[in-house]
Amino acid sequence: MVKWIKLVSFLFVFLLVGCSANEESAKSDMLEKDSADYSNEVANISEEAKEESLTDQSKETESSKETKTQRMIIHNADISANVKELSVAQEKITQKVKKYNGYIVESTVYQESESNSYGKMVVRVPEEHFETFLVEAESEVTKVLEHNVTGEDVTEQYVDLESRLKSKRAVEARLLVFMEKAEKTEDLLKISDDLAKVQEEIEIIVGKMKFLENQTSLSTIEMTLYENKIVVPSIENDDLNTWEKIKKQFVTSINFLLSIGSSILVLLLGNLPVLIILGVLAFISYSLFKRRKK
Repeated sequence: MVKWIKLVSFLFVFLLVGCSANEESAKSDMLEKDSADYSNEVANISEEAKEESLTDQSKETESSKETKTQRMIIHNADISANVKELSVAQEKITQKVKKYNGYIVESTVYQESESNSYGKMVVRVPEEHFETFLVEAESEVTKVLEHNVTGEDVTEQYVDLESRLKSKRAVEARLLVFMEKAEKTEDLLKISDDLAKVQEEIEIIVGKMKFLENQTSLSTIEMTLYENKIVVPSIENDDLNTWEKIKKQFVTSINFLLSIGSSILVLLLGNLPVLIILGVLAFISYSLFKRRKK
């Protein structure tokens, strides 16, 4: 009887140990499965969002091709012209910029000489007033030397950024759901790292989209204005100074004569001994000549 009781007890303990081991193994398999499911889920999200974004991109591209007004184009203009008065022309152009709710990026004036000067203006006006502003700005100059307008179509680039943003937003939303459900510290750290990378990519995409929106909503016009003046010299009576010049010339003549007299006097007095000897010799020679003649 005792042997049967021991046998039954041993079997009961063996069953409990076996069940406990199976339960631990099941939990381990579930954790590994959850980790694998997380990686697969993130990959699936990216693929699904990418496929949806490609579909949306093709639809939006076709729509943008059908409607011309929806295209995003960056317009730039470069104008060189002659003006009668540089300051007046710059003031009128500034008024027109304000009229169309634009703003001035740069306004400078360079003075090369008394007769030549030029100014440079860089302005930005709303895209819808681009052509009108150009016509009115050129009406304020005397002659247009150069007129260059360029346009860059960035519609497809913007649509691609929109699709990428939608894909990243979907991944971000699913990662937030995973973060709420995560219980282990390792999972939280992994999800946080992935979420930070996705959010950084979202910020970069949003920045590029805002830049394109700014460039297409406002057009840039660079104007170089040249002013050529004919300078007529005036008669400046103050610079004649006739009486002062006469006095100066008279004093100069007197000084010249005094200088000559002084030089002669220095020559005579300085060479007086030689002159005396020469005089004596001349007198002796003259006396002897007279005696011979007699």
